[in-house]
Amino acid sequence: MTLLPDGSEKGLRGHAEERGIRTRIGMAPPAGEVDRNAPYKRIATEEAWTFPDLVKAQLDYLESGEGPDDASLGMAGMFASMPKLQGMLQDIGEGRIAHMDEYGIDRQLLLLTSPGVQVVRESEGTALARQANDLAAESCNRWPDRFSALAAFDPRDVKGSVQELERANTTLGLNGAVLNSHFQGRYLDEPAYEPILEALEALDAALYIHPTAPYNGQHYKDRGLFGALGGFPHDVWLHTMGLIFSGAFDKYPKLRLVIGHMGECLPLHLYRFDWMQSNADGIPGFRGGQPAVTLKYPVSHYFRNNIWITTSGVGWEPAIKFCMDVMGPERVLYAMDYPYQQSSDELAVYDNIGISAEHKKMLMQTNAENVFRLPKSV
Repeated sequence: MTLLPDGSEKGLRGHAEERGIRTRIGMAPPAGEVDRNAPYKRIATEEAWTFPDLVKAQLDYLESGEGPDDASLGMAGMFASMPKLQGMLQDIGEGRIAHMDEYGIDRQLLLLTSPGVQVVRESEGTALARQANDLAAESCNRWPDRFSALAAFDPRDVKGSVQELERANTTLGLNGAVLNSHFQGRYLDEPAYEPILEALEALDAALYIHPTAPYNGQHYKDRGLFGALGGFPHDVWLHTMGLIFSGAFDKYPKLRLVIGHMGECLPLHLYRFDWMQSNADGIPGFRGGQPAVTLKYPVSHYFRNNIWITTSGVGWEPAIKFCMDVMGPERVLYAMDYPYQQSSDELAVYDNIGISAEHKKMLMQTNAENVFRLPKSV
């Protein structure tokens, strides 16, 4: 099943037409049935969820007219109008597990979906993050073999974020943190938010930056590109490169960052990033007049030492192989992107991808276990 923007499902004929298109443009065609006896566990690492109080808070702020001109807040309203999507997002129990069984997914890593807690009224964000983390931990404790989760936080409240990250990753036993990219036009590379990065490194908690619609993204909306076709990857691109050029990974060398959707195409540009590094490296005045930052290494170094990527939404063998080649097979993790994108055909592609058995198990299972400190499977 593929969920369409109106919340409906694509029929069998639509899938057949899509498969024909995929074959014509050179993408990997469907590869048959999912292997029910695969010699690895399938851990899906970018699987979305939400809960009613958060949806209500987002809608209340949007409809009040008091919020900023933020396309990601508007996106919350769009998602809230899709009852089928909301039903799937808000089920972090037996219904979700049934879908996991259908597709052969052994474990989901739950990420509070975009736009998350960072678009509600600032006074409400941290309380909603706490509620989200309590709900996620409850599901993880009830189904410990099926769910793990990343902690939500609202970076607009720096002190509250540090406290909640500590609580969620120690007391609740969650497995890292998720941020839905910008927060009303701000990014973690700005000096005010450094305590959050410091806390993440101290907790050994990987940070997953998930996409959201760009701030003031009318030029994207005017072209139908504010989502996955443009705005989503571009905003994560800005956030990731901003963190690199801020010197965050030099100051916090054990800080771990994960980005999805085949690294939002960033691995394809590593050669050019290194070549053009002097455009931003060592130049004062960025981020509101900050002193110059000179990186210790080429940009590509950070992609091979501090950054991991997931395959969410890109079940395409050439791209997967390329990223494993340029970043290392230990830095690429499988993700489905449930419930926004789901397909047994896509899963079968992973089962049949032309890589070694060792690297396939790393892709589907052990890389996720290592990066997110998940329970080890046999």
